[in-house]
Amino acid sequence: MIIDIPEGQEPIGYVWGEMVPGIGVAAATFSMSVYEHTTLGLREFEAARLRVAQINGCLFCLDWRTEREGAKVEEEFADAVVRWRTTDLFDERTRLAAEYAERYTLDHHGLDEAFWERMTARYSQREIVELTMSIGSWLAFGRLNHVLGIDAVCVLPGH
Repeated sequence: MIIDIPEGQEPIGYVWGEMVPGIGVAAATFSMSVYEHTTLGLREFEAARLRVAQINGCLFCLDWRTEREGAKVEEEFADAVVRWRTTDLFDERTRLAAEYAERYTLDHHGLDEAFWERMTARYSQREIVELTMSIGSWLAFGRLNHVLGIDAVCVLPGH
């Protein structure tokens, strides 16, 4: 970790809330909005989120599982996200969410007409914008946590 965290402070709360409150609090609000206001299905949401986490290498994000009304994706889901091209655990929307997350994160200039034809056949324009904003949030904030090294010292609730 390259940021000094005062004794007794929780690293993410300190960095995101106290160090730069004018920016960090706004970033945290945006990050939480992605979870609180999503209209995407849990599997699509988690496929995109986990693919970004896998690419970013954020340890906290890799361990996290989004929960909705007591439901989470199955244990083998994260491994299936790595194999999004070939897994039989995904429907076409879930597969596209993982693909979009990967391409957005690694080669956003390569999002071609063929991809967008497949995407717009399965997702509404509103869903595409929502997924795009969500992926952008995970890309930025997961990398922030990893680059600063706070992803390795944060503990998930209940751990």
